[in-house]
Order: sequence, then C-alpha cells, then structure tokens
Amino acid sequence: MSELQPLMALLEQAERERDEAQRRRQQAQAQAHAAQEQSEQLLAYRRDYEQRWGARFSAEGQMELVHCYQGFVGRLTQAVDHQARVARQAATQAERALQTLQEQELRVASVRKLIERRMLEMRQRGQRIEQRQNDEIASRAAWNRLAAATTRF
Repeated sequence: MSELQPLMALLEQAERERDEAQRRRQQAQAQAHAAQEQSEQLLAYRRDYEQRWGARFSAEGQMELVHCYQGFVGRLTQAVDHQARVARQAATQAERALQTLQEQELRVASVRKLIERRMLEMRQRGQRIEQRQNDEIASRAAWNRLAAATTRF
C-alpha cells in the first residue's frame, strides 16, 4: 500500500482543487445570475419609465421637464448598457469557472484511474508471486515424494 501513498496524496490534492473549483463555479454562476437579473430589472424600469412619463412630458410641453426626462433616460440607458456588460463579463467568468471545474474533474478521474491500474498491477504481481510459491511447494512435495519412494525400494 505504501506504493500508493503518493498517488493517494495526489488524489486528495486533486479532489481539494476540484472542490474549490466547484465552489468558485457556484459563486461565479450566482454572480452571473444576479448581474443578469439586475440588467433585466434596469431594462424593465427604463421601459416602464419611458412609457409612463415620455408621452406625458411631451404632451404638457414643459421644456424644462422634458430636458430632465431626456437626461435621466440617457443616464438610465448608460446604466442599462453598463449592467449588460457586467452581466456578459459575469457569464464569461462563470463559463471559465465551469471549464476549470471540468478540467479538475477530469484530473481527479485520471488519478483515480491510475490508482485503479496500480492496484490491479499489485494484485496481479501478488497473484504471480503466490502462484510461483505454490508451484515451488508443489515441486518440492513431488521431489520429496519421489525421493521417499526411491529410498523405500
């Protein structure tokens, strides 16, 4: 089993790294979801604001209010655009985190497969040694029986 200790340590490290990648992926996914949700809320707010107040300010002809309205809608549009960029960046980070997680899962699976192969090799080696020992014991027993039979005659 001491042959497997380095591999077991490697597996433990790979599993820790995989677990950390899973945590980072979940965190990135949550951030991406929150950013997308905020982007959608801002967009809905802007649409609602434009529908509710745009026609009213234009109809009343109050130029000062129309300028304030247009300025606010402009800033709101900038906020919507900015939040859309933030949501895209968060989605990209979540995708990268998923790729990292998949790479870590592949590494863990590879180390496990290597451990399985080494254990199989060890079992086969042990079986060969045992077979050789059994063959040697049988051979000695046959020689002993043959020697005992020749000394009796």
